[in-house]
Amino acid sequence: QVQLVESGGGSVQAGGSLRLSCAASTVAFNTYSMGWFRRAPGKEREGVAVIDFGYRTKYADSVKGRFTISRDNSKNTLYLQMNDLKPEDTAMYFCATSSRRWVKVGLGAEDFGYWGQGTQVAVSS
Repeated sequence: QVQLVESGGGSVQAGGSLRLSCAASTVAFNTYSMGWFRRAPGKEREGVAVIDFGYRTKYADSVKGRFTISRDNSKNTLYLQMNDLKPEDTAMYFCATSSRRWVKVGLGAEDFGYWGQGTQVAVSS
């Protein structure tokens, strides 16, 4: 069983930065692909960024050049550095692990089987 705990959310002004963290309690963390997703009020959940077991990354077009996903396998932790935040980035952010080990993933939620409770990000103009 995988448990994920997000932290680092908060309220910032447009143009500001936040760093989200996701601590995973699982063995073989390095074998799972990981991702960040978000759900804004009244909108569908969307994939923000993913990183696979080989450190390959993918980003949603809306965050390219502003967000960076990374992982520290020695700490079983996933990160999302968010710079130049915009009001439209306001959402609940969730981290997730792939359903299986050693699989590449896309930005779709169907590749992911374990989810955290989320951390709220609010960006004011």
